[in-house]
Amino acid sequence: MSTQSFMREKLKTFLPNTAKSGDAPLLITIITLVSFGLLMLYSASVDYSVGILGEAPTYMLKRQMLWLALGIVTASALSHLDYHYWRKFSVFAMLGTIISLVAVLLTHELRLGAVRTFYNGSIQPSELAKLVIVIYLTVWLYAKRDQLHSIELGLIPLAFILGIIGGLIYLQPDISATATIFILGGVLFFLAGADLKQIVILILLATFVAWLIVQINVTGQERVEYYWLGLKDPTYASYHVRRALEAIVNGGIFGLGIGQSVTKLTGLPVPPTDSIFAVVTEEFGIVGASALIILYAILIWRGIVIARRAPDMLGSLLATGLVFWIGIEALINMTVMVGLLPFAGNALPFISAGGSSLVTSLAAIGILYNISRQGGENAQFNNDRRAFNATANLRRRNGRRRNTRSRRS
Repeated sequence: MSTQSFMREKLKTFLPNTAKSGDAPLLITIITLVSFGLLMLYSASVDYSVGILGEAPTYMLKRQMLWLALGIVTASALSHLDYHYWRKFSVFAMLGTIISLVAVLLTHELRLGAVRTFYNGSIQPSELAKLVIVIYLTVWLYAKRDQLHSIELGLIPLAFILGIIGGLIYLQPDISATATIFILGGVLFFLAGADLKQIVILILLATFVAWLIVQINVTGQERVEYYWLGLKDPTYASYHVRRALEAIVNGGIFGLGIGQSVTKLTGLPVPPTDSIFAVVTEEFGIVGASALIILYAILIWRGIVIARRAPDMLGSLLATGLVFWIGIEALINMTVMVGLLPFAGNALPFISAGGSSLVTSLAAIGILYNISRQGGENAQFNNDRRAFNATANLRRRNGRRRNTRSRRS
């Protein structure tokens, strides 16, 4: 081989990760969601900014745009940071998250009956915890992938990790964020190839914890009670859900038009945040709400495609965890508004007002975009990627397992 040919081959091993463009459909979908989110936030927040916050009509929009600028910078930086570096940074990120969650409890900034934020409600560490738990568990599961069949080395440490983060969030209290943390942990544990026995134990444990929380938590009891009543008769649902359903009925098929929502002016709770999906449906109708759902579906689809094309199991798990997190948040927010789940205060990703939610969601997209830039270029981890693909296909249709354990070596 000539010297020039040798140099070209060497350069190919270094250039692809930085030269390759990322997933274009993912980028277009995010730009569309963020742009639509700013439009809906302005529509939902004008009266709220003036009447509730006592600020200028554009107060919440301007704050959201400042957080958007920070989120774009963060996403851009992370899109150029090789996701393999998270193997070095994940422990520090987890320690920082735990410290911030403890600090929230110590500072005791009470807002709306809960202690969840810093800096006059601007920073919510529980949102950061959702991102960090995906990163940390991905790195941990990847490192322990040959030992996950052992309960002592797999399930018990996982329960300990989730228990620390989930427990600190529950003390705020934030039941919905706690549930999200446990769901993400279970999904990643499942995809990493945990034995069926451990999955069953984890489900039973999560069910018991959920039952226990409902028994000892007054807020949880109220939400479950209103949920069951609402399933039987929507007129007996909680006030929040009744007003959201009223907005959806008002919107009809094509909606009342942008800025024409009535319920946001007549008592719909927190229209710029938790209830923004109800405002979307009232102003754009079932057609507009369906289009928004399709955008989230496209986002999840691209995330799964990126996960399948990732050069190793670490990238596959990380991409899947990040896109599932965003999808779970969106699903919970929208189903709560129509009474299909007990009430939870989850933000609608990229749409709801909230700096912490927006920045962390864009950070997740930055990491996902970096994985897409490296997809298909690195061959040194193909064995791990085949192992992940085999694991992810274990429970199709009738749930029968294939012989994948030998492929994990």
